[in-house]
This record gives sequence, structure tokens and C-alpha cells, in this order.
Amino acid sequence: MKIVLAYSGGLDTSVLLSWIKERYQATMIAFCADIGQEEELRGLGRKAARTGASKTYIDDLSEEFARDFIFPMMQAGAIYENQYFLGTSIARPLIAKRMVEIARKEKADAVAHGATGKGNDQVRFELAVAALAPELKVIAPWRDESFRAQFPGRAEMIRYCKNHNIPVEASASKPYSMDRNLLHISYEAGILEDPWLDVSAPRHKGMYKLSVSPEDAPDRQEYVELDFVRGICVSVNRKKLSPANVMRALNKSGGKHGIGRVDLVENRFVGMKSRGVYETPGGAILHFAHRQIETITMDREVMHLRDSLIPKYSELVYYGFWFAPERQALQALVTESQKNVTGTVRLKLYKGNMITAGRKSPVSLYNPHIATMEGDPTSAYNQSDATGFIRLNALRLKVAASVQSVKKMGQRK
Repeated sequence: MKIVLAYSGGLDTSVLLSWIKERYQATMIAFCADIGQEEELRGLGRKAARTGASKTYIDDLSEEFARDFIFPMMQAGAIYENQYFLGTSIARPLIAKRMVEIARKEKADAVAHGATGKGNDQVRFELAVAALAPELKVIAPWRDESFRAQFPGRAEMIRYCKNHNIPVEASASKPYSMDRNLLHISYEAGILEDPWLDVSAPRHKGMYKLSVSPEDAPDRQEYVELDFVRGICVSVNRKKLSPANVMRALNKSGGKHGIGRVDLVENRFVGMKSRGVYETPGGAILHFAHRQIETITMDREVMHLRDSLIPKYSELVYYGFWFAPERQALQALVTESQKNVTGTVRLKLYKGNMITAGRKSPVSLYNPHIATMEGDPTSAYNQSDATGFIRLNALRLKVAASVQSVKKMGQRK
């Protein structure tokens, strides 16, 4: 049997590589998608080989990730439950897509993942595989009772890695899991399962990697300009950048000023609530700036229609339906809505805050001559017209009020 494992070199997948190989007597192919983990990738190939992999793929997918996944999602204005920028969620369909491609290339029988049986990622991986390669078997050890019996908790996994000389960052002194990519870093489990724990306190500052706390941010503001074309950020501070480098530049600026830290309790797709802590400095800036350029370039009704779909779009990403026809249909509408979202946004970053400092566009729908409270030189808007406009919109309210008045009089009698 030949199995492709989504491998990160972290605690879970380090254990899984050895365990799956022994359990299935399989040839193991480790696959890691480079989507911005940076130092997490150092020595990964050697670690995989030492742990039992016959072959290792480490593919740089950072540009594809930003261009084809992050940016379309940002065009949609997606944010789950008004707080989560979907950093982990949006990475999973890309990882699954490449894993399927490798499985077909290697003529593998199955793909495997280390997502817990209590989490969202198992759903995201497997829905993507179902949509792209329904013939492939999926191995999910966390749903295997024998695996859970051997590894009832993180302590047993940490001890296993220690006994097998597998270096992992998790330890008894740092008992939480971490997921990093170009869009964010997420932290969950372990000590973070207590929602009363204040991880903004100084004693926890060592946990964070992408950002400083707002208290430790510079006392001087920084201005940043983002140029958009059709809803896509193409340059930062007048420097044209690739999609991945846009994210890197914004992560650097945002992290310096304590932008994008979120501590939330979210509703997982599998039914439970979960506490997660996130750093999304670049994503927070991009999301905010994108909305600012939309305010002067998008038609009102188009904007409101797109906005009404944000909860649904965000759910589809969070739940793992990226390759589902309904998400693709929504994306077509989003793409159409962005055709005039072109221009420049200037933001001021200061101690965790993003402050709009200007926006302009060659296709701006904002007309100061029409919007002015002074005399309108264009005569495009006649204030007297508002009388009939208000009267017509008030008609149903007046009728309803009259009916209620008659009803109340009848009840008194």
C-alpha cells in the first residue's frame, strides 16, 4: 500500500508518519505545502526520512495560495462570525488539491491527514478530496480507536517523539498547537482551552510570532498605501508586488504595530465551541483596506447584495466547501462585483489600530459636487424631490399604524 501523508513535521504528523507506516505496512510519502511557514520547514525532509518516509515533497505553493485562495476570499469580504479571518480554513483546500495531485502522480492508494476527530480540518481535507478524487481512500488516524487508545493526549505524543528522537516544538512547557501560513498563525488546545485565560498578559508574550502587543508597538504611527485593481491588491507603498509578497509586506507592517490579534470562541462545524487565538496582521490590513476602496467604487445595491452573502461564503470556507458548486457560483458573483474596485487606500497604523487616512479612485462613484451640503452646481439632486420619496416610503408605515390604532381601540371596548 502506498499512502501520501499531509506532513508538517509538528507533533501530530511526526507521530502519524511512523504509526501509519507500521499499521498499514505501507510505503509512506510525506507531503508538505510551503505556504509561508518559514522556519517550520527547516530540516523537514531529513526529519521525514528519519521518521519513515520513503519520499518527501516540499512544494512552494505560497504564490498560488495568495493568488488563488487568499485574494478571492478577500474580494468576498469573508470573515467567519465577524471575527475570524479564516487563515487555517482557506489553506486546507490548497493542501488537499496538491496532495491529490501527488497521490495520482505516485499512483498512491490513499491519502492521510493528522486532523483531530473533534475538529474542522478533517472535514475540510476530506470534502476537498471527495470533490477532486473520489476514488482515493482517506486515512484519518484520530478517528481510529486503537490510535486514540495509544495516544489519549498530547503528553503521550510528546513522550513518543522524545523516545524516537523526533524533534518537535511542542513540549510540556508549551502545551498548545500552532498552525502557520502566509495569512496567519493560529494557536489552540492545551492551556488555551480555558477561555478565561488572558493570553494578552505579558507572561504569554513569548507565544506570539508575527506581532507585538499593542502596548509594545512603536509610539509613532506608520502610513501604508495599498493599490487595488479589480479588488486585488497589486502594490504596497507604490511598490508593485506579487500576491505572496503583498502578504509578507503587510504582515511585517501590521505585526510591527500589533495589528490583527484576535482571541475568540468560535462555533466549529462539528458542533462544539472552540477557543482559538490568532495573529493575522497582513490579512486584517488587507480586509480593512479592501472595504475602504469598495466604499467609493462599488454600487450600493451590488455592495449590499455581496455583503448579504458574506456569512454564507464564510461558512462555506470554514466548513470546507471550497470546491463545492455553490462556492464557485458565489465566487462568480463576487468577481463580477469587483470589476470597478480599483484605486488607492492610505491607512495609518498605530498601536493595534487601523485608521483610514484617505482613499481615491479613477472610477470613484463619490461625487463631492453631488454630496456637498452647499449648493449643488450639477443640479443632479433636487432636495424637493425627497418629499415625495419620503411620502411613498412612509405609506405602508402609516397604514400599519392606522390598523394597529383601530385594533387597540377595539380591544379597549
